[in-house]
Amino acid sequence: MYIMYSNQIHHLCCSFPSDHILMQKLGTSLNPLLNTLICISLTELSVPFFFLLRCLAHTPASEPTAGLSRVWTVFCSFPDQEVRRMAVQWIGSLSDAELLDYLPQLVQALKYECYLDSPLVRFLLKRAVSDLRVTHYFFWLLKDGIKDSQFSIRYQYLLAALLCCCGKGLREEFNRQCWLVNTLAKLAQQVRESTPSARQGILRTGLEEVKQFFVLNGSCRLPLSPSLLVKGIVPRDCSYFNSNAVPLKLAFQNVDPLGEHIRVIFKCGDDLRQDMLTLQMIRIMNKIWVQEGLDMRMVIFRCFSTGRGRGMVEVIPHAETLRKIQVEHGVTGSFKDRPLADWLQKHNPGEDEYEKRARLGLSEFSLAVVLWSSRLPSTLSGRGELHLLCAGCCVATYVLGICDRHNDNIMLKTTGHMFHIDFGRFLGHAQMFGNIKRDRAPFVFTSDMAYVINGGDKPSSRFHDFVDLCCQAYNLIRKHTHLFLNLLGLMLSCGIPELSDLEDLKYVYDALRPQDTEANATTYFTRLIESSLGSVATKLNFFIHNLAQMKFTGSDDRLTLSFAPRTHTLKSSGRISDVFLCRHEKVFHPSKGYVGIFSSLTCSCSYSPLFPSRFVISRSRGEVVAERRREELNGYIRPLIHAAPEVAQCDLVYTFFHPLPRDEKATGTSPVPKSSDSTWARPVGKVGGEVKLSISYKNDKLFIMVMHIRGLQLLQDGNDPDPYVKIYLLPDPQKTTKRKTKVARKTCNPTYNEMLVYDGIPKGDLQQRELQLSVLSEQGFWENVLLGEVHIRLRELDLAQEKTGWFALGSRSHGTL
Repeated sequence: MYIMYSNQIHHLCCSFPSDHILMQKLGTSLNPLLNTLICISLTELSVPFFFLLRCLAHTPASEPTAGLSRVWTVFCSFPDQEVRRMAVQWIGSLSDAELLDYLPQLVQALKYECYLDSPLVRFLLKRAVSDLRVTHYFFWLLKDGIKDSQFSIRYQYLLAALLCCCGKGLREEFNRQCWLVNTLAKLAQQVRESTPSARQGILRTGLEEVKQFFVLNGSCRLPLSPSLLVKGIVPRDCSYFNSNAVPLKLAFQNVDPLGEHIRVIFKCGDDLRQDMLTLQMIRIMNKIWVQEGLDMRMVIFRCFSTGRGRGMVEVIPHAETLRKIQVEHGVTGSFKDRPLADWLQKHNPGEDEYEKRARLGLSEFSLAVVLWSSRLPSTLSGRGELHLLCAGCCVATYVLGICDRHNDNIMLKTTGHMFHIDFGRFLGHAQMFGNIKRDRAPFVFTSDMAYVINGGDKPSSRFHDFVDLCCQAYNLIRKHTHLFLNLLGLMLSCGIPELSDLEDLKYVYDALRPQDTEANATTYFTRLIESSLGSVATKLNFFIHNLAQMKFTGSDDRLTLSFAPRTHTLKSSGRISDVFLCRHEKVFHPSKGYVGIFSSLTCSCSYSPLFPSRFVISRSRGEVVAERRREELNGYIRPLIHAAPEVAQCDLVYTFFHPLPRDEKATGTSPVPKSSDSTWARPVGKVGGEVKLSISYKNDKLFIMVMHIRGLQLLQDGNDPDPYVKIYLLPDPQKTTKRKTKVARKTCNPTYNEMLVYDGIPKGDLQQRELQLSVLSEQGFWENVLLGEVHIRLRELDLAQEKTGWFALGSRSHGTL
């Protein structure tokens, strides 16, 4: 493609020497031509530079976001001063708020300036002296840049120029901020390096020095934001976290007498630049959605690096980690569906209040990154809005590849807001457990989250809305693939360990799949949602983290397994040398499935207990799937049993794998067979419900996107159906036009988002064709049960545009949009 465009450019330059005639000739081809130019390195660029200059000069800047996707590569690839001057003019129309969104990349672009006095430097200084927010963040970004050994001198000169321009008042303010940060960094380092028993005393002593700082200076703005003005520290509300970095939890007294205390986390030893970059990408995603008319109601918390290995994070009040919520239901609470719903019910006892909070919470599920803002309204009006935040966060999680998502990195507010913290792993750099990737699902979306969305354990129409919003948000971000790649590409030189080469950028490119059509991308992301929801690995990862944290914190509160009559220990039951899932057996409890049989080997005995019933995470209708999950579980169990003694030999592990009385009783017996009546009875289906379709026609191809079905009837035996969709394009005497979707299991409200295509259909034939759509429930060896049917006459649809809508299902009905 590059060769084709280069040849085209040569031809145009020679044939149309006049700029005006050249631009008319190019027309809409300008954007792809420019994108090609900026993607070719200088050594490969064989076209005249003046052509690029003409394009830059004549390209309108009325859409800054579209132009930005090309500007970033100009800054790091083209040293020509005229090119760089035009690029600066391109971003000159950005507002101060928009400039703040891209300020970290612009500060990185200063590394590529050939001269200290350049158009970009003048532009940033001019904007900094005209807006306090730009001055504030520009100052701290330059302070961080000074730590770069290669460009330290350049950033020192630029920082000196900024301080010279900003005035005496701001210089004194920045001195106070640096003094406060250094005081806190010294205190955090002392607490971190001391023994656990001495940390509290060292913290109290150090806080006295912080109090003395405010006695001398009166007030100070926090680096997190120039709007956070504080006048003192509140020692009784300050503490520290028992994690590896031992961050400080601080409470500052607000200058505003009516304002609440300003609570922050100060970290020393962690590089927060990666967290800053992650939140910046989410903020830009949210603005893209808003510009496209899709207000996802994303919520943002502040995070800012004040130097290499230290920084501040805003604290979100009235929130609890998922781990603490889940262990209220026992250490195996991560395997259960109700912990989140019960916790919300406890904090919102009124029925109306709980429903409001539950719906608000579902709008933020799977947040790989939820952003915090005190401006979020306390309620969301309309069911559609309730799903918005959840959809946006699912997309952000997947695109940015945020990993290390254990249940201590996910929090839930009593108001129902769910958000993620600690973005130390991103772009697919997953945390490892032995040789196993801990983050094996595309993003965290578990059954307890789906339980709140659906209002119960069965899929509902709310889930349809959630899937639709996820796919819509995903497709909108895909349109701006070049922007995100260029923004991340400019940060390659900043020294973030997990963003260091082009392979890291390739992860984002592969996640966005810009080569796919919107329909294919919709199908793809729907499968990702299903994969995340059905992931065993996520729940097992939560469970293993629960075990590790209990031992790490040394808590005296002994948590027991809800199904175990007593606790078993290494001393009382003997050392377990190995555990493995040896086989699976078919059971009927109450429906057909498979349950795993574990074998645990101790020094004194060998036994084969059944995996406890409430942890039948290998249950499946298919023997092949059960076998696959057996291998997956063994991949997790082996590292657990052979982990460090404080994990592998803890009481919970021994109790979990110890045989229960019911298991020992069942050992050696055959699985309980299904009753003859229920096995041989032939169910009769009741018709009803609606199916959502998207129908379009292009280039002699008829596209039918089967999206959702709602309101299907139960089978005659009272069980949920296993529905799938079958379509014929009539007339079809030879039955050659049959198309089918996958089978959805045990649901009356399935989601498919599958594209069924008929190729070679002339436009004139559409007037005589009719779609016959049937919804059936798969019944194994027996004839499948009809749950509903609809006939759609294509002549009644105007297929010049895509048609999307719900069609009623009946015994034999003709459907209309």
